[in-house]
Amino acid sequence: MGTEGENVRVIAGRYRLEARVGRGGMGVVWRATDQLLGRQVAVKEIPLDLDETLSPQEVERQRDRTLREARAVAQLRHPHIIVVHDVVEHDERPYLVMELIDGGSLADRVAQRGPVDAAEATRIGIDLLSALRTAHAAGVLHRDIKPANVLLESGSNRVVLTDFGIAQVAGATTLTETGSFVGSPEYTAPERMSGARTGPESDLWSVGALLCTVLSGESPFRRDSLGGILHAVVFDEIRPPPQAEPLLPVVRGLLERDPDRRLDADQAERMLRAFRATGRIPEPVRTPTQRDVPRPPALAPPPSPVPPSGAETRQSTRGTLVAALLVAAMAGAGISAAALLMNGGGDGTPSSSGPRTSVSASPSPSASPSPSASPSPSTSPSPSATGTTHVPGATAPGLPSAPSGYRVADDPAGFSLAVPEGFTRRPQGERIFYESPGETFRLGIKVTAPESGGPLAVMRRAAAEGPDTNPGYRDGRVTSTTRHGHPAALWEFTWNGFSAAEGPRHTYDLCWEEGGRMYDVWVSAPVGKVREAKEYFDVAIDTFVRA
Repeated sequence: MGTEGENVRVIAGRYRLEARVGRGGMGVVWRATDQLLGRQVAVKEIPLDLDETLSPQEVERQRDRTLREARAVAQLRHPHIIVVHDVVEHDERPYLVMELIDGGSLADRVAQRGPVDAAEATRIGIDLLSALRTAHAAGVLHRDIKPANVLLESGSNRVVLTDFGIAQVAGATTLTETGSFVGSPEYTAPERMSGARTGPESDLWSVGALLCTVLSGESPFRRDSLGGILHAVVFDEIRPPPQAEPLLPVVRGLLERDPDRRLDADQAERMLRAFRATGRIPEPVRTPTQRDVPRPPALAPPPSPVPPSGAETRQSTRGTLVAALLVAAMAGAGISAAALLMNGGGDGTPSSSGPRTSVSASPSPSASPSPSASPSPSTSPSPSATGTTHVPGATAPGLPSAPSGYRVADDPAGFSLAVPEGFTRRPQGERIFYESPGETFRLGIKVTAPESGGPLAVMRRAAAEGPDTNPGYRDGRVTSTTRHGHPAALWEFTWNGFSAAEGPRHTYDLCWEEGGRMYDVWVSAPVGKVREAKEYFDVAIDTFVRA
């Protein structure tokens, strides 16, 4: 690209980038001026992570994702779908030029002003379902419907579905062939998680989860770890929030685990329009595609995985999920395919034999999964930072197990955790660092006495001091959460690094109280390596054990 940083710059000789208005997993969005037509536009700058960790094929796949978004959305004409004006390349980096929507996202609206009422949720649902009918009719699947990808235009309050960055066009090669997980787990349909099938029905499940979120302020599938989210989506009884009661038939119909029995867009939109007109929701009209079998009560999973005599011979979606979830959760997350057991056996029930491992993620909405499973028994031992040798996955009592590529650091400061092989220990006052060669990645740990206000107050104070402690501090956010039932707070931010040579960095930082102590664990890495940093961070948090 041209000039780095926040300075005004012109791309493709035409679009002047003026102010950053948003940032997400699919890129940075800028407010810009089209100097040729003299109009305001939004320009999405797509990161390609051009570093030594990516092969040319991987870089090309990222470029394909950008072009796919442009082609998918360019096909669509609908008042509630973002308009793409142009796609350009500048210094070998792609940019999408879109209509500029003045206003925040639906996620921002809920975070700032609280949940919406049933009437507003109905309006939002009708507009999204109408947009999806148009997209699906054109063979376009969105695959990442969530409040953060729905914009509300200021003044008109128009609902606009955006960020088709992982959309799939019928007949096009998907980018999931390499196992990269797409979508946000809390809003992803169970059949899409497993890769068993994908279709318009999966987008409609996401609308059901979104309606629950905007009505109550929280997704019904939110949990403290990725493993918990996966289990909630696939196995747990689905309990819509009390605030969803007025729209319950629609919510239940959209959150039907069997995609063949799920409401389609026409049915759901018709029911919502009836509610808006009469205050009541009619019973859905069954379509020929829905199997004429009794509905399970309360959306609960079947009491037994054994099919009754005379049942259909085709494999059920749920059965496919059980078989595929282990691979999908790990390989689908873009990390090493270590063994994952969902707190038990392959049928989703507790197992009394064999290793039990889990996947943990930080509470960020865009949380990436992290492995915490045992590698092959042939893995060779690695020396710990203290000189003690631990075989990954076979640890002494009280110590965590290390995933493949990690070792257990039994630290003399009074804690243990899994760190990547090759990281070396460096104490710095009351902080302990484990650093990669060249200090590209820095994993820090700090143990102190509890402070007033708890972890959330501590993180908020740190965030307020961010510009003083981290040069170029920006995009900081603090989220209240828990770790293993203990009060916790997550702080995430970007900054410029301590030198020009070091360059911009991103930091994940979790603080929590446990056993009368306060623990702070963070990982800092170059902005182009945040996926690796997120994995290191999640593994550290998941395997951390206090002495």
